[in-house]
Amino acid sequence: MNRAFSRFACALLVVLSLLPAAPAAAQQTIPFDGDLRRLSEILGALHYLREVCGAAEGQKWRNEMQQLVDAEAPTGARRAQMIASFNRGYRLYQQSYRTCTPAADAAIRKYLQEGTKIAREVTARYAN
Repeated sequence: MNRAFSRFACALLVVLSLLPAAPAAAQQTIPFDGDLRRLSEILGALHYLREVCGAAEGQKWRNEMQQLVDAEAPTGARRAQMIASFNRGYRLYQQSYRTCTPAADAAIRKYLQEGTKIAREVTARYAN
């Protein structure tokens, strides 16, 4: 899982560093908003699941989300949607898992892979 985590973290850092902040007037039609909302949801799920499974990472995934929000600098509804997606990912697993289970471990692996894929695809399509 450490290798998947490293790939995900590296891909996320690339996304954060390469995505240009969208101009205020264009913020209503950002083509990768759906990807950013999904990535936000994944970060929320990882924030909860990694802690439940004993990763002892503290606020790492919440901080990754904050860096994503800071890099993208969304305003208004876009910002609210990204934050709501993070919270939805967190709460979904908070309601279902009180302890680490094989299913929680599988979800972590799935989200690390999916997050890496999204980060790579967004970077490949939209980075300058």
